[in-house]
Amino acid sequence: MKRDDLADLMAFAVIAEERSFTRAAVRLGLSSSALSHAIRLLEDRLGTKLLSRTTRSVAPTAAGERLLARLAPALDEISEGVEALNEERDRPSGLVRINSHQSAALLHVVPKLRELRRLYPDIVVDLTTNDGLVDIVTAGYDAGIRHGEHLARDMVAVRISPEYQSAVVASPEYMRDRAQICTPSDLSDHDCLTWRYPTSGAPLRWEFQRGTRKLAFVPEPVFTTNDIEVMIDAALSGIGIAYLLREQVAGHLEAGRLTELLPDWSTGHGACFLYYPDRRQIRPAMRAVIDALRYVGSPQSTANRSRGNGNHHSRGLGNTPAESV
Repeated sequence: MKRDDLADLMAFAVIAEERSFTRAAVRLGLSSSALSHAIRLLEDRLGTKLLSRTTRSVAPTAAGERLLARLAPALDEISEGVEALNEERDRPSGLVRINSHQSAALLHVVPKLRELRRLYPDIVVDLTTNDGLVDIVTAGYDAGIRHGEHLARDMVAVRISPEYQSAVVASPEYMRDRAQICTPSDLSDHDCLTWRYPTSGAPLRWEFQRGTRKLAFVPEPVFTTNDIEVMIDAALSGIGIAYLLREQVAGHLEAGRLTELLPDWSTGHGACFLYYPDRRQIRPAMRAVIDALRYVGSPQSTANRSRGNGNHHSRGLGNTPAESV
């Protein structure tokens, strides 16, 4: 079947239903003459007359009736498909796959799921946590979430969090019989818990800032892990001191289960961004998720990124250049 045949067959069905070229032309947004010309061309291509025309009426011929009987189910299916697409636009549905580092998943995705579910019950979020290197396009994800500006080129980035602050924390039990910590250099005399990058295995540097002075410290750990939640549990258990984001342990600090050390040396770290390929059309379900996760406190929370090397990764807790402790 040629491309023009489908449009002309649909026009034929409308004329047969309306029994009028004039009314059919109004429904289809065409002139009566253009519609009549299209039907003549269709009849010529098919080699049979489909409509009987008089000055007062239009009706399908016997051949036209047989064709209509075969066309009706297919045209109904097409109409239902278009209608379903319109419904999806009005009521987003379907699967949205996101790859996020663990902290953002816990802090900025999970807390939004209940409201997203209330507004869009037909959307399913498939959330994978991964603190290592991930190419979301190759891996088949709709979007990724990572800290800071280190996003792949040609991605659209939407800010989903405020900026973070670092926090050095320990349990009250750990600090009870140990020397007070007044400066980052005092950490050398303590048991430290370190986070290592999942991809490279390199330990995270502990970075500090007080005024214009910046320091960096790479501790000799008594325990190391690539899982933030495990490290928090280790700190809660009194094993040692951990360097985390204040937002990751806010509840434990408020409850007194952890104590913040060196608060005057806390340093800022970049916000989290949800990023996705720069495409003209975004699925309604994806658009709904973007709007649900968007950080409303940011004056400019969406941007196209043109930097990066094609890989998408977590920055851990930051990588600001600093002198060593």
